[in-house]
Amino acid sequence: MSRTSFHFTSESVSEGHPDKVSDRISDTIVDLFLSKDPEARVACETLTTTNRVVLAGEIRGKGIWENGGWAPGIEAEIEKVVRAAVRDIGYEQDGFHWERLTFSNYLHGQSADIAVGVDATETKDEGAGDQGIMFGYASNETPELMPATLAYSHRILRRLAELRHGGEKRLEPDAKSQVTLFYENGRPVRATSIVVSTQHAKGLSQADVTALVKPVVEDILPEGFITPETVWHINPTGVFEIGGPDGDSGLTGRKIIVDTYGGAAPHGGGAFSGKDPTKVDRSAAYACRYLAKNVVAAGLADRCTIQLSYAIGVAEPQSIHVDLHGTGRISEEVLERELPALIGGATPRAIRRHLGLNKPIYARTAAYGHFGREPEADGGFSWERTDLVDRLKALA
Repeated sequence: MSRTSFHFTSESVSEGHPDKVSDRISDTIVDLFLSKDPEARVACETLTTTNRVVLAGEIRGKGIWENGGWAPGIEAEIEKVVRAAVRDIGYEQDGFHWERLTFSNYLHGQSADIAVGVDATETKDEGAGDQGIMFGYASNETPELMPATLAYSHRILRRLAELRHGGEKRLEPDAKSQVTLFYENGRPVRATSIVVSTQHAKGLSQADVTALVKPVVEDILPEGFITPETVWHINPTGVFEIGGPDGDSGLTGRKIIVDTYGGAAPHGGGAFSGKDPTKVDRSAAYACRYLAKNVVAAGLADRCTIQLSYAIGVAEPQSIHVDLHGTGRISEEVLERELPALIGGATPRAIRRHLGLNKPIYARTAAYGHFGREPEADGGFSWERTDLVDRLKALA
């Protein structure tokens, strides 16, 4: 029997966290290449450290990498968009500055062995870019159908970033948050612990930072969630002046719990950032979230987890699994049978077509979660649409 009363915690990290700086740079490269060739292949990893950015990975595309080398002018464009991404985050510090950092580019052409398995031909559909398992999840505990602990952790850091970009000079880019909620009868009812650590300008005391942060948290959490018993830890080490890649190195793909569901649901082993949408690590995970969100939005369950699995070079998924966690108002077997058809099949090509993924829409996903966001007019966060609701209701 599952527990209905318990504590649960999720964390988030800001756009200025060193790993998120790396994610942002990698997804900026994905966007640059997709803007030149919607069928570009990209697997870009980024290392950030004190005043240094290093790119590595495999790429292919028209106007990008042709005949065994870079297309004219593209290397300069790559460096330009990398520096612009760092500047946009807000890094103009002695230890990490968008203009003064050393940039190294070790991207190279995609392996022919991978390409032959993935590319479509006259006799076979486009195959998955790798084997793997992907998960999607939705819960009706928040309006965006996300776990409440993660939703509030993201919102706290987004608000602090908005203040910083709006001119609050006492805040610096690197920050982390963590929210612990008590669930009663399966629903979140109060916050038992709040942790926020934020990089700040020199000379600020812990009390100064608390005075900045605490009102933000109190405004974001629902009325009544903060109680006299709520435990607060704001900059618990006392001083956080050295941060970002100068304080700790960053790597693409090290914050996949933050990117997904905050630990409230399973997730696949592959990161999203730096990968074009032929990589099912990214596109199939988006499809799983899309389907799970629509199931919950249709009122067919309070919670829904969906798994897809793939083999490299093979178009059709190896399996689909639906778990409604005992809250379903429809058979899980029915959903497993019917859901793929709602998106034209669960092949990599069908997913990309249905969600419109071959667009430069990925840099915006790199911080504050890939899920629980608003779908945008240009196709960004298309996997957050709830346009399958009516068709799903008809299945019940």
